[in-house]
Amino acid sequence: MNAYTIAKERYASIGVDTEAAIIELDNIPISIHCWQGDDVRGFEQSDSALSGGIQSTGSYPGRANTADELRTNMEKALSQIPGAAKVNLHAIYGDVKGVERNAIEPKHFQSWVDWAKSHKLGLDFNPTLFAHDKSSDGMTLSHPDKNIRNWWIEHCKRSRDISAYFGKELGQASVCNLWIGDGFKDVPADRLTPRIRLKEALDEIFAAKIDTSYNIDAVESKLFGIGVESYTVGSHEFYMGYTMQNKLALCLDAGHFHPTEVISEKISAISLFVEHILLHVSRPVRWDSDHVVMLDTELIAIAQEIIRHELLERMSIGLDFFDGSIDRVTAWTVGTRNLRKALLIALLEPYKKLQEAEFAFDFTKRLTMLEELKSMPWQAVWEEYCTRKNVPVSLYS
Repeated sequence: MNAYTIAKERYASIGVDTEAAIIELDNIPISIHCWQGDDVRGFEQSDSALSGGIQSTGSYPGRANTADELRTNMEKALSQIPGAAKVNLHAIYGDVKGVERNAIEPKHFQSWVDWAKSHKLGLDFNPTLFAHDKSSDGMTLSHPDKNIRNWWIEHCKRSRDISAYFGKELGQASVCNLWIGDGFKDVPADRLTPRIRLKEALDEIFAAKIDTSYNIDAVESKLFGIGVESYTVGSHEFYMGYTMQNKLALCLDAGHFHPTEVISEKISAISLFVEHILLHVSRPVRWDSDHVVMLDTELIAIAQEIIRHELLERMSIGLDFFDGSIDRVTAWTVGTRNLRKALLIALLEPYKKLQEAEFAFDFTKRLTMLEELKSMPWQAVWEEYCTRKNVPVSLYS
């Protein structure tokens, strides 16, 4: 009797169908971020430094220098990652050398669309509102200069069109996520006016309605960044209000909150008021440092919140980390596999039984069950899944 057969029987004894869990796990798409592969450089051939609190450190060899190199490296990672996948692009990753960001078009990303079709992948998109001369003073969509605001507004409008093109061509909705690093290094005198300008800019960007079967619009908050430590225009409260008012998706990034906050605690509350949630799963270390995702307590808690409350239909799950100190293909592979492992652990819970114990105020039973689940043989189910998908069971060597 092999390990999976034993595990299958043990889970069946607590009312869990491992075969159903494997099938559901395999169909959950995870959006893998392209920017791990080149340290968030992109292909504009711009000398602009990263800004808005973004910083990739390390000089491990092998950083991709072209789109073809990046795609080749992603193919290697994907060959070791089981399950449905999408690839998440920033606007600086198209065939955009010499093209201004407010002039980008779907044709500049046709090579990505062709590649995605050939590998049966979806694509997501992000306007790039950092690392540019027009963001050098720390403001973009909230800039006091209307000409600069309009320049970035046009970039975001075109990004939505590109995202919709992805959705039409690939047959699955593309998530277009908008994040800006606007803010002040020191305490501002006026917190309101930049937010008024940002709201007006967003109203203009999202004025044109796009079929959500092609494009899902999301906005992403941040607590602070390097150079904007004291005030961020696009705060969590700002975007939470804006998404509820305008029926957009809200992005929760694991590193964009206070050090003691975790996004697993926010998911259920926000799900009551926001139609769609986008997750950027990362691992903050002291701040939003975007470390490779580990299979830790918070990652499992995020997965449990999604699965326990049946939020998959209203959830887009993506990754966001970039570590230049280790092999970048391995970073993608380890991080993405860990997220899928966390989802499997969540799928193997007898949640209805846990819920019944809780509703009956039988907290002793709830505690006992939760602790016993930690030593259930989920690893045997993972190994069976990997074997069926013809990917490595283990990366250890």
